Amino acid sequence: MKKVSSGAEKAEELTRKKSTTKTTKKSADVKKKPATKTVKKTEKKVKKPAKKLTEKQIAKKKAREMKKAEVAKIKAEKKQRRLEKKLEAKQKRLDRIAALKEKRAERKEKRRERRDMLKHETKEARAKRVAEEKKAKIEARNAKREARAAERQAKREHRLKVRAEKRADRKERQHTPGLGGWLAAVIALGVTTLALGTMMTFGWIRMNGMEADMASIHMESVYELNSIVDNLDAGLSKARVSNSQAEQIKLLNEIAIDSEMAEVILERLPVDTQLTQNMTSFVNKMGDSAQSMLNTLARGGKLSESQKATLGYMYETNQQMKSVINEMTASASPKEIMNAWNGKDGNFMVKSFGNLENNTIETPKEINDGPFAENIKKVSAKNIEDLEEISATNAEELARKYFADYGLSDVHCTGEAVADQLVCYNLELKTKDGDMFAQLSKKGGKVVMFDSYKDCSQNNFSVERCIDIAEDFLNDLGIEGMKAVWTSENGTTCNLNFVYENDGVVFYPDMIKVKVCEERGIVTGMEGLAYCLNHTKRNAGEAEISKATAKSKLNSEFNVEGSRLTVIPMEGEEMLAYEFYGNYGENDYYIYIDAMTGEEIQVLTVVGTKQGKALM
Repeated sequence: MKKVSSGAEKAEELTRKKSTTKTTKKSADVKKKPATKTVKKTEKKVKKPAKKLTEKQIAKKKAREMKKAEVAKIKAEKKQRRLEKKLEAKQKRLDRIAALKEKRAERKEKRRERRDMLKHETKEARAKRVAEEKKAKIEARNAKREARAAERQAKREHRLKVRAEKRADRKERQHTPGLGGWLAAVIALGVTTLALGTMMTFGWIRMNGMEADMASIHMESVYELNSIVDNLDAGLSKARVSNSQAEQIKLLNEIAIDSEMAEVILERLPVDTQLTQNMTSFVNKMGDSAQSMLNTLARGGKLSESQKATLGYMYETNQQMKSVINEMTASASPKEIMNAWNGKDGNFMVKSFGNLENNTIETPKEINDGPFAENIKKVSAKNIEDLEEISATNAEELARKYFADYGLSDVHCTGEAVADQLVCYNLELKTKDGDMFAQLSKKGGKVVMFDSYKDCSQNNFSVERCIDIAEDFLNDLGIEGMKAVWTSENGTTCNLNFVYENDGVVFYPDMIKVKVCEERGIVTGMEGLAYCLNHTKRNAGEAEISKATAKSKLNSEFNVEGSRLTVIPMEGEEMLAYEFYGNYGENDYYIYIDAMTGEEIQVLTVVGTKQGKALM
């Protein structure tokens, strides 16, 4: 049977065909479009001609590149400068911190010394010292007041003198012939100048006035420094020859006050502090030395030969300072002052202070008590830390044993004390010759120090015999292997420094100081804290260089009188070094050469007593 399509079916089939045809055409169009675009783009790229730069454009391009490079360089330089300033500021901050720590350590050491002094003082001596110190303070205050009054009077006289000179100058000008015409011209010129001057800025006038004020202030500082150095010269000159206690106290008070004033003025001067560093240090030490001598006199003592020699050294050094500063003051002018203030090189103040720093000022490390006698690093009680503790009664018994030859009538423990990290018993010992004071370590009962108060007035024993007496005393205390390395005697008392010796090497950290009375031939004092805290039986090690090689590192003009291999304290550590003792010119020196590297690591100047001798 033949199937007949209906009209609806035909319409549907026709619609489906059209739709298929459109879809096919659309797909073909979509496929053709990318090819057409690609061709067009390719044609455009091919057709577009390359643009050539003109010489002007090339030059501009190069200029831009150079400018960029220059800007980058400037930025890098600015960054570097900022970094350098930051590092410089950091270093200055570290230097300030170090300086503060050093001052704090000095104050702490002074307090410790004062505590030790008070601990060993009798009531009578303390009362006398307090009275003398009070008297010295009153005199110092009066002297300071007088100095200020004198300074005010001098300034007043100077102002009056200047005023009188100006008045005389005006009077002389008033009697000059032809004054009327000259005065009219000056007035006319002044009016014109005033009219022109109103066009200047107020800021410039103010700045000019500030500079003039600063120059005036710094000029006054230079004159004040010159005056103080002159006063120090006169005071030191008198103090080194004076033999009267009252006169010495007066002069030393003046020296202490002038030293403090000089230090303040040096800090105000318009120059880099590095140029005045040594001078400031010397002036500071001069004041400390004067104060130390005042303390000696306040306790009823007399200035030692070492202290008198120190006065002589300070006088000679101050004379050289005086010569340079007087010349500098004579050349001073506001212009030169401002050049110094603005940091310009080559001005007279920089040259003058530079010459002082390089050629004159030397703050000596005084070793009149022997090398490393005062600056030994005390670490821990190596020699006795493992020993058993003793009671106060045991300490009294041991004291009777140690000092049996002194004719003790009574021994009494007065309490405990702490010396660095060492706990000690304080003991009072009564004898027919007077009282003695001793300290024994709580661990092991070792003698740490002792002192007696009876003075010696005669010389019945030689230095050599005093050394033997001191050695026997140390051996009786059980201290062996010690060698005398330094002696200082004043005709009635012999002071000796002993250090531990092993295989020919002396160990300065293990030091004991012994005082022998040359009248009675007995030990009257001992200080062995450094020995107790540092001593152990040990070897120094082997040197890398020979003594001959170390000697070749010395100045060819240095006259060597003795040498030996030593262990010395350096920055908290122990270092093996060759020690050379001798002289250069009129001064004696100790020079230390590193036994490992051959470098010169320490130079000590012998300042003070000529009676101090090294025992090689």
